[in-house]
Amino acid sequence: MDDPGQLSEYGKILIIILVGIFLVAMTIMAGRMLSVNKPTPQKLSTYECGEDAVGSSWVQFNPRFYVIALIFLLFDVELIFIFPWATVFGQTEYIAADGRWGWFTLIEMALFVGVLIIGLIFVWVKGDLEWVKPMHQRPKVNVSIPSTAYDGLNQATYPLRAYTAQLDDKATAEKANEEAPVAPKIAFKPRFKKPGATS
Repeated sequence: MDDPGQLSEYGKILIIILVGIFLVAMTIMAGRMLSVNKPTPQKLSTYECGEDAVGSSWVQFNPRFYVIALIFLLFDVELIFIFPWATVFGQTEYIAADGRWGWFTLIEMALFVGVLIIGLIFVWVKGDLEWVKPMHQRPKVNVSIPSTAYDGLNQATYPLRAYTAQLDDKATAEKANEEAPVAPKIAFKPRFKKPGATS
């Protein structure tokens, strides 16, 4: 860079930042100058996907949304590092210069992916990947029926009918209904009183 009139790389970055600030400022100013300003209570209320905002905004928010998002970002961003690793360290010039280079980079990436897998197993075992964590508890109902009555019902054997017999019975009943149409019954018959009549 012999010519002092040329911009340095930092100067180019400064010009890009200044142009970006100028464009944003001009867009905001043009929006304020050209837009119609007629505030109403409906326009000033909180917009929530077309739903009316009910209650205070200081409510408890379930943290599992954040946990799932953070886990996704963690593994998604970390996996992005594999692509430049594969393109840079997969070049034959590096491997030809020293044969140990390929093994070093392979072991390095195996350690990196291993840490990610250990983190994934930890999150999986902890149950943070489940959207709704199940609560394992046996239902308890306070009833006055002795438990021996339930044991007797549970241990008894009951005769079972073949399901084909039920299907045959239904088919014959449907055929009988189709063959003999029955006039519909009136479910409600209104009674009207004549004016002046007593009953």
